[in-house]
Amino acid sequence: MSDAISEQATVLERLEQLVRLESPSRDIAASEAIADLLRQWWEALGARVRLVRTDAGLTLVADLDGAGAPILLVGHSDTVWPRGTLQADLPWAVDGDIVRGPGAYDMKSGLVVMLAAVQRLTGRAHRAVRVVVVCDEEIGSPTTQALVREAAQGAAAAIGFESPHPDGALKVGRRGSTRLRLSVRGRAAHAALDPAAGVSAIDELVDQLLAVRRIASDPQLPSEVLCNVGVIRGGTAANVVPAEADAEIGLRFIDPVTEEKVLAQLGRLAPVRAGASVECALLSHRPAWLASDADASLLAAIAGAGATLGQQVDGRPAAGAGDTNQVAGFGIPTVDGFGPRGGGAHALSEHLSLTSLSERIALLEAVLLAGVSAADHP
Repeated sequence: MSDAISEQATVLERLEQLVRLESPSRDIAASEAIADLLRQWWEALGARVRLVRTDAGLTLVADLDGAGAPILLVGHSDTVWPRGTLQADLPWAVDGDIVRGPGAYDMKSGLVVMLAAVQRLTGRAHRAVRVVVVCDEEIGSPTTQALVREAAQGAAAAIGFESPHPDGALKVGRRGSTRLRLSVRGRAAHAALDPAAGVSAIDELVDQLLAVRRIASDPQLPSEVLCNVGVIRGGTAANVVPAEADAEIGLRFIDPVTEEKVLAQLGRLAPVRAGASVECALLSHRPAWLASDADASLLAAIAGAGATLGQQVDGRPAAGAGDTNQVAGFGIPTVDGFGPRGGGAHALSEHLSLTSLSERIALLEAVLLAGVSAADHP
């Protein structure tokens, strides 16, 4: 068996193992299982590995010695899929160049790219590598942001392994993502016998959501805000004035100035009704990432490495947020979208291309080898 065929078999075997370890966010047992498997693979490559426990599971941090300050490889082990998806709606399947399975595209294939590229470097001079694989990215990384910050310290550049744009272009700049819970407290009463004694938390919430919409759609804001009220809860029965109601809101920002203005106004929301109270709580936050000159330089360096392989590498901003938003906010040159081409993230059509997977492995190998000659400027 040729080396290329052997590597392809190993890559596909690893990907299948990861996909079959279904790992929905906040499933502690699943997180432990997948983190331990990743630990074994990285230690076999000579990396020093730490597993850090949070309320959401285990996060892996691995360091591999090499030249210069490390390049940080950023990934996550959790998925949006509940246990049982593999046996029901989205079974593991390989059909020619296409691979399907829950989490295969977002982003277990990216984890395989990291491993396979670094394995190719065995016995060769290469750039120092640091890896962070968080356990809660799909829910906004609420428990691991400090770990990402720690892992980013001293890194010369960062590469995220989320899925790319549909045409394979990398993601350079991403919208910020903030999740809020708007909670309202009123006063319960009989809706017919004594309605004036009550204060409707649901009516108050409706008015507050209209205020949120006005704030987010203000034409005077520097850039567009995407606002989605994703969950609403409240009330107990039609004949009871509701005492409690809340909504979960997702906001997406292009630039930090707009983000700051909107969040400041939401933090000052006040009740419309006497006797009601309003609280706006931050559930998760990833800052808006506007691509910098340093990010563009990193993209150019990656494109140069790709050119040596006959690959054309492009990059542009993306709508979705990820852990690279935070890393880029530290001033570290950053790109994302280094996973393989495919589609259907978070959908039953989730799939990836094996050809693209192989291309990404070769590209990361070239990037880490090229970094040796310019250790402080990858």
